[in-house]
Amino acid sequence: MHVVKRDGWVETLHLDKITARLKKLSYGLSSYRCDILLVAREVYARVYDGITTSQVDELAAETAASMACNHPDYASLAARIAVSNLQKNTQKSFSETVAYMYNYVNEGSGLNASLIAENVFSIVSENAKRLDREMVYDRDFEYDYFEFKTLERLYLLKVQGKVVERPQHMLMRVAVGIHLGDIDSAIKTYHLMSKRLFTHASPALLNAGSPRPQLSSCFLTCMKDDSIEGIYDTVKECAVLRKSAGSIGVSVHNIRGTKGISYGIGKMLDVFKATTRFLDQGGGEGGGVTVYLEPWHADISEFLDHLWKSHGKEKHRARDLFYALWVPDLFMERALGDEQWSLFCPNEAPGLADCWGPEFERLYTKYERELSPPCFICYLM
Repeated sequence: MHVVKRDGWVETLHLDKITARLKKLSYGLSSYRCDILLVAREVYARVYDGITTSQVDELAAETAASMACNHPDYASLAARIAVSNLQKNTQKSFSETVAYMYNYVNEGSGLNASLIAENVFSIVSENAKRLDREMVYDRDFEYDYFEFKTLERLYLLKVQGKVVERPQHMLMRVAVGIHLGDIDSAIKTYHLMSKRLFTHASPALLNAGSPRPQLSSCFLTCMKDDSIEGIYDTVKECAVLRKSAGSIGVSVHNIRGTKGISYGIGKMLDVFKATTRFLDQGGGEGGGVTVYLEPWHADISEFLDHLWKSHGKEKHRARDLFYALWVPDLFMERALGDEQWSLFCPNEAPGLADCWGPEFERLYTKYERELSPPCFICYLM
């Protein structure tokens, strides 16, 4: 059985070498609770001729993680293996890593595909020695296995699908991307994040220091109009925001219900579901869009009862979205009093989506009096 080392050399793979590497990473762990030899044997039984040392590490981390149900120390061991493997596959110097990402050229097109903004590259180059000196790579080992794999999958920058950043590199990139020429503040921010005293939201972790440094996290918007043009203009706006990892809240109160000669809320949300899946940041991170509906809407039952269920026809589900109610005071007052509540289609009762407070109550009760009957009447219990 042969293994290909990181420098390209080929040598015989021995169980003792796997055991020695795992033992070196098991410092502080209980040898009684965390059986290193058991993990090594499981790994050795699954290797194949020509496997790389990096692949052996990945196999060892997955094997240890699968044993975490026996004792938490196995999860700690898995994280250490995964972090050590990444550190062996990446450059230690932060400044060299930034230079590599800045000078990246797409092999297919031959065009520059830099992952780092020009001004950030210049700042890092001018302060390379100081920034490199501040890096504390041992802090990478403080992440548990799930945390590290999440960082690796979603946040650490990649070149041709290969991760080139360490967690500490990412944090320093974010700090410099935010503070730019204020190196003292950048270093202070790096250490605060590195010590896990606080963190930035996903857009900052993904985009800070990049050619598109969009750092805003959350956006609120409303459905522009109850029409094909209005719906797709809103979808486009959400897509542009989601492209840079922004999370979105969108209200859809003004869309006609199924009684308003339309396909209703459910069909329309399929479009948002497809957009969310397409713009999942490359890591399957669905759910970046929350849809709000007021409880007077005629399709409220479908909204609450069908879309989120784990059973039923999949075409009626939109699992990549979150759902929330936009609740007026009048609804809560009637709920507390076990009073009647009426449902309306915005096509027949326009304006309810555009007002609030006393004006909403005036218009809502006006429609209750004038529309005979409303779309539905229910009793709040």
